[in-house]
Amino acid sequence: MKQNRLFQRTRLRLAVWYALVMALILTLCGIGIYKAVSHAHWMTLDQEIETVAGTLHDSIELKLQQPGKLEPVIYGLLPKICIVGKTCISEPINSHRHTLSAIHQEHYYVRFYDNSGRLFAIAGAYPEGISSKFNPELWQTLKDSQGKIYHQISRTLHTQDNLDWGYIQVGRSIEDFSNYLDAVKLTLAFGSPMVIGLVGFASWWLAGLAMQPIYKSYRQIQQFTADAAHELRTPLAATQATVESALLMSQLDELEARELLQTIQRQNQRLTNLVADLLLLSRLDRQPVTISYDICCLNDIISDLIEEFAALAIAANITLKSEFMVTKPVNIIGNQDQIYRLISNLIINAIQYTLSGGKVIVSLDRSEQYAVIQVQDTGIGIPQLELSRIFDRFYRVNSDRSRSTGGSGLGLAIAQAIVQAHHGSIDVQSQLDQGSIFTIKLPVDSLRLENRKFKRW
Repeated sequence: MKQNRLFQRTRLRLAVWYALVMALILTLCGIGIYKAVSHAHWMTLDQEIETVAGTLHDSIELKLQQPGKLEPVIYGLLPKICIVGKTCISEPINSHRHTLSAIHQEHYYVRFYDNSGRLFAIAGAYPEGISSKFNPELWQTLKDSQGKIYHQISRTLHTQDNLDWGYIQVGRSIEDFSNYLDAVKLTLAFGSPMVIGLVGFASWWLAGLAMQPIYKSYRQIQQFTADAAHELRTPLAATQATVESALLMSQLDELEARELLQTIQRQNQRLTNLVADLLLLSRLDRQPVTISYDICCLNDIISDLIEEFAALAIAANITLKSEFMVTKPVNIIGNQDQIYRLISNLIINAIQYTLSGGKVIVSLDRSEQYAVIQVQDTGIGIPQLELSRIFDRFYRVNSDRSRSTGGSGLGLAIAQAIVQAHHGSIDVQSQLDQGSIFTIKLPVDSLRLENRKFKRW
């Protein structure tokens, strides 16, 4: 439970940090998007005003004859034109004004100033309360009495004789532009928390997904430690009990002393084998490619092992034999000691789990790319649900029987580690009460074999 809480807290911290980082990134992206949209619209707005002002300037300038005076024909180009100090003139809109249609919209206004900077005339949707003081700057942003914002451009005017007439200012209300930016801000303001919430949920899920292999590895280490401690404790407890019983005896004759020493020796040997197996697994896990390789003749290794375990098979009333499917020797590049250990582990397993009168057959074949070794027995078999776990360390299908035969549950794990170190594969097929078949495939590199043979020769 403590470990689960630790992983949950770690997962929560990962999720929170991920969500915070993503929130910061999304916030910066939102600000950047807003700035980009705002800049793009300002550029579009400036181009629009500049185009309208340029068209109006060119149309009016061609008709000006005297400085400080608007020709009557100009009145027809502009809606709601008013000469300062005089009455306003309202001309009906006609078809020849299509080039200046923007001026007839409600958000544009036009102002004329003479050479002295005096407001001369106004036209269009002129806002109330806007400052009439002349400012010669090209671009200006103004506010009216209601706080509405306007953007305007100033251009100089000349007569037909190229005399200075004064200035024209074309302005536009940017209320629609401000409303659009406000909508963008609201979208970002309300959308960002929703996105961040989704990111938080996704980060919690991703953190759990990322920690699954870590948690699984932690559980495996935890289980491995518990199993190793249990396996080490059994022979240690037996040795301790033997020594304590010996100490309780007042006298020991030679026969009793030898029996006690033999018991201690067996338990010590069991400890030694277990530690050796653990060290071998550790080396294979840590440095699977640094072992020394040489040419290994699988025919010779299998023949030697059949001879070595013949006595064990006879004692168990089991037939042990080899079958070579190829007439030529099958050689691979590998570590001979490890290949020897690999096949011997499978043979020992097969003998231990085969009942009296059964058979164990070790066969050797070769395909184009692989040497194929099969260890087949007529033993008790393995349940289908257990097949996926038999290569786990310290895992035994029948724990009681394994311990009675001295097994530690590392034999198949070592076999798999050796196969993987040699870039091969190991598979198992089994049926209850019918036996098992372990199939090993080890790669045969013909070019490397030829090079090794040439060098050794």
